[in-house]
Amino acid sequence: MSNSRRDFIRRSGLAGMGVAGAWMSIYAGTPGELEHIEEGAEYVPLQTFNMSGYAAPKLEVVRVGIAGIGNRGFDAVVRMNKIQGVEIKGLCDLRAERVKLAGDLVTASGHRPELYHTSPEAWKTMCARKDIDLIYILTPWALHTPMALFSMNHNKHVCVEVPAGKTLQELWSLVETSEKTRKHCMMAENCCYDFFELTTLNMVRQGFFGEIIHCEGSYIHSLTELLFAKDRFYQMWELNETASRKGNLYPTHGLGPLCQVMNINRGDKMDYLVSMSSNDFTLGNEVKALAAKDGFYTSYAGRSFNGNMNTSTIRTSKGKTIMVQYDISSPRPYSRIQLVSGTKATALKYPEPARIARGHEWLGEEAIKELQEKYTPEIVKKIGKAAKQVGGHGGMDFIMDWRTIDCLRNGLPLDQDVYDAALWSSVSPLSAWSVANRSNSITVPDFTRGAWKKNAQVDISMSKGGTTGVK
Repeated sequence: MSNSRRDFIRRSGLAGMGVAGAWMSIYAGTPGELEHIEEGAEYVPLQTFNMSGYAAPKLEVVRVGIAGIGNRGFDAVVRMNKIQGVEIKGLCDLRAERVKLAGDLVTASGHRPELYHTSPEAWKTMCARKDIDLIYILTPWALHTPMALFSMNHNKHVCVEVPAGKTLQELWSLVETSEKTRKHCMMAENCCYDFFELTTLNMVRQGFFGEIIHCEGSYIHSLTELLFAKDRFYQMWELNETASRKGNLYPTHGLGPLCQVMNINRGDKMDYLVSMSSNDFTLGNEVKALAAKDGFYTSYAGRSFNGNMNTSTIRTSKGKTIMVQYDISSPRPYSRIQLVSGTKATALKYPEPARIARGHEWLGEEAIKELQEKYTPEIVKKIGKAAKQVGGHGGMDFIMDWRTIDCLRNGLPLDQDVYDAALWSSVSPLSAWSVANRSNSITVPDFTRGAWKKNAQVDISMSKGGTTGVK
């Protein structure tokens, strides 16, 4: 360890805490708490077990508990109810009516779930049960990490909605707990299972694009009306998130599929990040107008909201670049961009329809159709039709859940591991630091601790598994 880092740890009062404790104390959540993050980023704890490529013992039946039966949570209940080899054992939410609604649905299909809704701590009773294998977490963001840690420490695999955690301290705790317990902690990044993204990944694996140079992703989704709706986000939790931090608060939809394309954590890693945000030009004005008519919004009228557009750029250790944007408050068409640029070809999903280019010209509609048919991966051929029938963002949600259950039942590694969950989610607190520090660059932690150099590429080709049916 260099003298400067020894001095830093001594000045920070971290000496004697141990590697993990020191690291987690350096990485607190807000820009103010991240004062020393740049120097602290050099300090890396030892990896106790490599979860990348880890295959847990097979589960003939995957017994599931679902925490959070709100908008996305109820949809997850519907999807899980359609997958063979799943037994829904528990349903939990603060609202008794939501739990009953989900309970009635799955009971009609032969499940016998326990319903948990009596207190804010009821989820712990469910997660501690010995007859549950997998906890699916679909709550507001602040509960993602606490629930995931408790579940892993009680011998459960975890699927957790995005983001997996809000702070670097939380994300490191997920990594260390997954390694300690050897329980999967998969972030449910559904966009990795969208049809074009899966096809593009297959094309990359077969060399169609040559070497990948640059990628772009985003989450551009006008949510202003929903943010202020009293009956949409329970206790206005997402509006509160938007009023608490400035940066890219939701990076993973655009970023996740691109990290798989670029072999991040599996042959390359993120090196450093730069982030810049605009001011807020819409939300503040909207809440003032609402407060003038409805006193419910008065407490929000004086708050400072996240800017309309955040743009973050990332450079990898191999000299490749990623741009990821976030805007939920401008009146713009939906876009995740999804640009893949290589030495031989380019693909761009938005604005739809998706386009593919070889050289300087976009290919015609028929040529693109032929390429998509040629490179459609086996997983889409097997489950794509059923996924569209079940639904969930056009079917990608169902493909994700089906694939996860199929991997658990066949003893296969999951497509997304805890290092992906931590890294993709870390762009949020890192961007907040950069925005607060005049867009200075910030080192991105290597959650694999060097294992990225030998970790195998993610494989969603269905070379193994695929035995799980659909009801």
